[in-house]
Amino acid sequence: YISVKILLINIRYGYVGGPERYLFNLKHLLETNRHHVIPFSIKYPVNEHTEYEKYFVSNIDYEFNGLRNRVNAASRLLYSFEAKEKIERLIKEQKPDIAHLHNIHHQISPSVLTSLRKFKIPIALTLHDYKMVCPSYSMIYNGKTCMACGGGKYYRCFLKRCNKGSRIKSLLSAMEMYLHHKILHIYKLADIFISPSMFLKHKLEEMGFTGDIVHLPNFIKLGENAPAYNLDEKSVVYFGRLSREKGLLDLIDAVKEIKGITLKIIGEGPLEGEIKNRISVKGINNVILLGYKKGEDLKNEIIKSMFVILPSTCFENNPMSIIEAFALGKPVIGSRIGGIPELLKDGRTGLSFEAGNPRDLRIKIESLINNPGKAVEMGKNARLFVDKEFSAEKHYQGLMEIYSRASCKI
Repeated sequence: YISVKILLINIRYGYVGGPERYLFNLKHLLETNRHHVIPFSIKYPVNEHTEYEKYFVSNIDYEFNGLRNRVNAASRLLYSFEAKEKIERLIKEQKPDIAHLHNIHHQISPSVLTSLRKFKIPIALTLHDYKMVCPSYSMIYNGKTCMACGGGKYYRCFLKRCNKGSRIKSLLSAMEMYLHHKILHIYKLADIFISPSMFLKHKLEEMGFTGDIVHLPNFIKLGENAPAYNLDEKSVVYFGRLSREKGLLDLIDAVKEIKGITLKIIGEGPLEGEIKNRISVKGINNVILLGYKKGEDLKNEIIKSMFVILPSTCFENNPMSIIEAFALGKPVIGSRIGGIPELLKDGRTGLSFEAGNPRDLRIKIESLINNPGKAVEMGKNARLFVDKEFSAEKHYQGLMEIYSRASCKI
């Protein structure tokens, strides 16, 4: 492949969550293959340093504190003229060949799409969530999956107060969708959309999205994730964001009476206080919160465990937590929802259970705890599956084909 300048655009340029972990893995993959990567983001406190941060967009508090800040935040949510001006300056000075967009909503806004099209730069956009059809990203309402805004009925977000229960925030979210999709049709400027899961691709199409979507799963650097098939301790692990839609309260209910096993919950998020309270009030002594971990500290906890659990009740996309667990030789018990069944081959790389059903989850946990040999066998199958389907080399080849396809549309 010819070496090209690739503009990577995301609202944050630090290790914040799954999309950012993918972003930095992608940056490394592209640079390893002799491409020149130029990041574009907002000025965020946890950002990694880069020579290109001079182009970054200023950070705005979206909690709407103060009238002036509310007006600035609301206007940028709809269309950021600052992002448009700064990316045009970057384009003129750095002359990128292609733009690969990730999460751009709010702080950056899709205003950058008009600038990229103005300079005839091919645009690929990776879909990390359901923002193309859901004003509040998640397709979750009151803890349950929701498709009320399908077919462009975005006003329902306002009626249901989907954005943090706030009428104002929900109104802005609905207005944002009508402006971008119904008035400006701004996402039609993107040449190609990348969906990490077939589930997300099909769900967006079912909800009325008409963009050109191609399927390309996430990847992992296999050389940095050596598998360990030994079972060092009788522990199981959840790692990720601590939020209601991750099914963590169901998980705690499922394990609280299982003898001789410890559940380690790794991560941080808005549900942390409620989790601590439930553990305390119910006197649960086999669940511990380890806080946020990354890198080798996180890997060590996964390696010591028997298996990983992902009990989500939301439409997961292509969870990196499953791919990371598989790469380390650990099977996964996961809920049958969203893109999880695409990764978790029931009975071969782990076990599945009915989302939101703690009793079914407990049965699956006990069955694997009582059969450690089966857990080891599944872990080996999981690593073989990752070797075949989620290698960096396979991802790179697929990405280059997508970039080429996007370039042909200009």
